[in-house]
Amino acid sequence: MSTADVVSAKAALVRGVGGPFTIETIEVAAPREHEVRVRMVATGMCHTDLVARDGFPVPMPIVLGHEGAGVVESVGAKVTGLKVGDHVVLSFNSCADCPSCGAAKPAYCYNFLAHNFSGVRPADGSSPLSQKGDRVSGNFFGQSSFGTYAIAHERNTVRVDSDLPLELLGPLGCGIQTGAGAAVNSVGLKKGQSLAIFGGGAVGLSALLGARAIGAGTVIMIEPNPSRGALALELGATHVINPKETADVLAKIKELSGGGVNHALDTTGIPAVVAVAVETMLPNGMLGLIAVPPPDATLPANMMSMLIRGVGVKYITEGDADPQEFIPRMLGWYRAGKFPFDRLITKFPFDQINEAAHASEKGHAIKPVLVF
Repeated sequence: MSTADVVSAKAALVRGVGGPFTIETIEVAAPREHEVRVRMVATGMCHTDLVARDGFPVPMPIVLGHEGAGVVESVGAKVTGLKVGDHVVLSFNSCADCPSCGAAKPAYCYNFLAHNFSGVRPADGSSPLSQKGDRVSGNFFGQSSFGTYAIAHERNTVRVDSDLPLELLGPLGCGIQTGAGAAVNSVGLKKGQSLAIFGGGAVGLSALLGARAIGAGTVIMIEPNPSRGALALELGATHVINPKETADVLAKIKELSGGGVNHALDTTGIPAVVAVAVETMLPNGMLGLIAVPPPDATLPANMMSMLIRGVGVKYITEGDADPQEFIPRMLGWYRAGKFPFDRLITKFPFDQINEAAHASEKGHAIKPVLVF
């Protein structure tokens, strides 16, 4: 066990709503009893990072980042499952004490916001990050991985084999886990069943990869960006529908699937798209909703239509995943050649974080990964 002192780190701070990210020197505290300090190798950039930068209520200045991958540099005195030198992926945090956590459903932790968005350790309101004696908000998703060092909790730190390409693995902690888990865990897709995925971004394409990894049947991607549609076909989509070029998307889905799909996923958060998605499903289907909707949006579904088919709608958090189980499962698929998530990644040097954010917003990069 190590009780290392404070270390200096380079981190990307957001000082005001709308950014930009500014790379500055900060201090990172020693890990507490159940914490680990990780030397970051790479970290993915997720849409949630940009949402937080642009106004989702988090205390500023803050270090964001929540798809970290790195090497354990020091561990707290009561950490038992991790040691210095371990290669790890960092995921979302949870409280361990609520009914959801007790049922191995940490994505629905009753205290999810406090443990992932408060900018502090919920236990005492402290932050492990500071700058010349002034507090910098941290603990974003239990990690704040937009820096060369991060403090995480042993609960949201997943050890991975050291022969895996660590600089690629960070997005497994959130975006890729969310998409793949949405298909495999949340809507209960089974081998041979059909799926419609609305939106071919990082989450939608990860859902496609998860569906293919378990041997799904027909998988239809609905995506207006031609290059993303082409990538979806390369990754195993049976069909791609460009909604800008298709007069009746619902009719086309039913035509291609032989009457409808078993399940559907929406990654757009657009009510008009959800209205189509809920009508695509065969009896007993489940529509999974993943994207952040407009604040005043309501569900645009015909209740009688849902009744006749017995279909459901479920909002999904983190792909219904327990990271300690699901990240190793995804890596097993990857080793078996069934889950080429690396095809979604575009690498950027850490000092180009604002360029990476721009590429993400403009759709030029599906999943940016910052490499330290």
